[in-house]
Amino acid sequence: MNYANFPLDKRMPLPNSDAGDGDDFIDVERLLGMAARQAKVVGVCAIIGLFLGMLYLQTTPPKYVSISSVLIDEGLNKIVDDISAASTTMQTDSAILSQIEILTSTRLAAVVVDKLKLDQNDTFMNPPQSALAQGVGMVRGLIQYVRPSSPVMPGVGDVSKLDPAARDALIAASRRDYAILKLQNEIRADRVGRSYVIALGYQATDPALAKAITKAYADAYLADQLDASFDATERAAVWLQGRLTELRESSQQASLAVEKFRAEHGLSANSDGQLMSDKQLADLNAQLIVAQADTARASARYQQYKSIVDSGSENAFKDAAISSDQPSSSVIAALKTRYLAVSKRQQDVEANFGPQHPQAVALAKEKADISAQIFGELKQLTESYRNEYEVALARETALRANVAAAQGKSSIDNQSQVQLRDLDQKATALSTLYQTFLGRYEEAAQQQSFPVGKIRIISDASTPLAASSPRTIIVLGLSLVLGVLMGVGFGGLNEFNERFFRTGEEVRDRVGLKFLGYLPTIGSKPTKDDKPSEGPADAKVAKTPAAIERRARMRVSIDAPASMFSETLRSAKIAFDVVMEGQGSRVIGVISVLPGEGKSTVAANLAGLLAANGARTLLIDGDMRNPGLSRSLGMEAEQGLMEAVVGGQTWQSVGKIDRQTKLAIIPAVSRGHFSHTSELLSSAGMRRFIENAKETFEYIVVDLPPLGPVVDAKAFAPLVDGFVLVTEWGRTPRAMVRSMLESEPYVANKIVGAVLNKVDLKKLAKYGSFGASEKFFDKYSSYYLDKSEVRAKTGV
Repeated sequence: MNYANFPLDKRMPLPNSDAGDGDDFIDVERLLGMAARQAKVVGVCAIIGLFLGMLYLQTTPPKYVSISSVLIDEGLNKIVDDISAASTTMQTDSAILSQIEILTSTRLAAVVVDKLKLDQNDTFMNPPQSALAQGVGMVRGLIQYVRPSSPVMPGVGDVSKLDPAARDALIAASRRDYAILKLQNEIRADRVGRSYVIALGYQATDPALAKAITKAYADAYLADQLDASFDATERAAVWLQGRLTELRESSQQASLAVEKFRAEHGLSANSDGQLMSDKQLADLNAQLIVAQADTARASARYQQYKSIVDSGSENAFKDAAISSDQPSSSVIAALKTRYLAVSKRQQDVEANFGPQHPQAVALAKEKADISAQIFGELKQLTESYRNEYEVALARETALRANVAAAQGKSSIDNQSQVQLRDLDQKATALSTLYQTFLGRYEEAAQQQSFPVGKIRIISDASTPLAASSPRTIIVLGLSLVLGVLMGVGFGGLNEFNERFFRTGEEVRDRVGLKFLGYLPTIGSKPTKDDKPSEGPADAKVAKTPAAIERRARMRVSIDAPASMFSETLRSAKIAFDVVMEGQGSRVIGVISVLPGEGKSTVAANLAGLLAANGARTLLIDGDMRNPGLSRSLGMEAEQGLMEAVVGGQTWQSVGKIDRQTKLAIIPAVSRGHFSHTSELLSSAGMRRFIENAKETFEYIVVDLPPLGPVVDAKAFAPLVDGFVLVTEWGRTPRAMVRSMLESEPYVANKIVGAVLNKVDLKKLAKYGSFGASEKFFDKYSSYYLDKSEVRAKTGV
């Protein structure tokens, strides 16, 4: 299979970049791998953190805390609350927070400073400081030295111009203000849980000073509460006294206004509290009702008798109303009795003697006289009843007029009564308010004799026996945690900066190349002496220890065929044989992206391995600008690849043969600055040279310049059957390799595989995923030579 004949549009596209792994979930396995790789960094940072914590403990002076507990007790002044007009019961969290603000107020701090003379206490004003605080102070002092401030104070001016006494007084006031501010910032007051207890504490380097300040603060708070209660009661009493005077005058004026209004409008009342006009109206209404009844009765009687009289004497005598209305002793009753007696006698006489009898005639005449008398009495009685009716009617009319007049006066009085009632209510309200305030004034006056507060000290401040800070366990634990976090940060930064190839999986996944294996580091790291100068001086340094070591590195696969290094190269050979199966001669180009990745070493050892296995092999140093392969092999030649290509010579005329492996080597002789090497590698002469070599050799291994700095490898690509990409473990950036492969698809399509060179096998296992082959290299040790054996065999 000829890999070079693959069409470019059929090649496999490169996988996604490093950022696009396609896995959105947290890779726990990867995180554990990172932790294992950065364990040393984390451990070092943790040790540094512990060291800094111990340094802090050694340089920080101990501090002591004295604590006093204060209870806000409502029961202490229950007696006062029972007579107090304004109870201040604390039932909310805001009330407790208010008390804490009072405790940390400037006023209490000033009281304590003045009581203990803290502004003159050097232990309080200038306590011992830690090394960190001293360093901060030195920085501040340096800043002030660089940028000094003028001694000018607001409202005072230039302090230096004041007289000594004023300056001393100003300094003393400033010290006191500083002491107050310092104490206010350092005192601590915290609520204990959900209770009404406040823990009051102060921390100082002197235990006695901490106790004294805490005790003084508790006493000052207790005294402040008593003073506040007394002052509030006194101010309330003064205010109530002034208010009482105003209320007394207002109440009197309101009462006078009521009486004056009542007198002006004649709104006097009887013993029942009823207005006189209302009483008169009620009496007149009662009389009017009686008069109306009398008038109706008189009118009915008058009309009755008038109808009797109008009906005639005979009908009037026969009317039964007359008998029922008249008493038995009246004249009409007597006449009527007489009339009935005469009528009966007349009937008897007429029955016995006839109507013409003189006695009958006389009785008839008497009967007519009696009837006339009765009718006359009826007319007189009717006239009397008419007069009585007219009198009753007149009386009713008079009473009705009086009622109307009384109603008008009562309406006016009722309207005035509304105003009077409003004035009376105002006077009553002012009188009630006056009585209320008088009672409160008496209560406030009595409360001044109860000097009881709502707080009490339930735990006195004591001298602390042990330092509260710094706490060794906490400081060391925090230092360790911070050190670990710092190590995690640095480790994360290292992992973030990890942009190089570490495992074969990354080679396959990141750039889509076949991974051929790991090449462990052989020999010591290159030094400045490892790169000899170019030109004639090469012969002088060929025998130096560095040159001997370089040459030994070029023969590891020959001198130590059982090493891991050699086994990886065999894997590369098998890959070439599979890809280029059926081809007679195979041209293999060894390339890298950056200089110094060890491609020359890989090319030399690959060619040596092939030759040692009996294959006819030609090794060509194609890096004519920097022939590192020729220098490392220590070849002293006058002619090389350039002369063969330009002069048309064959490989036999410029090549050298390794006597042990029969490996043919074409060196590159540096001829100064030669810039058109790419044209030389792609010329017809080079093609003829390669074709000539193919007639003799099965493998032609060409060490080509790096892809990054020059284009020589790209120019030689048409003559190559396949490339081996050499990348340095932990040094070659993945993005750079990917960019090169994307920009040079022709070269990328011919790369058979990649090897990771200069691998640190001790660290490799940390980068492999769980279950990957990198974790089990120690299990393969029985199949490989270890480093000591390689050094013994190669002398490296």
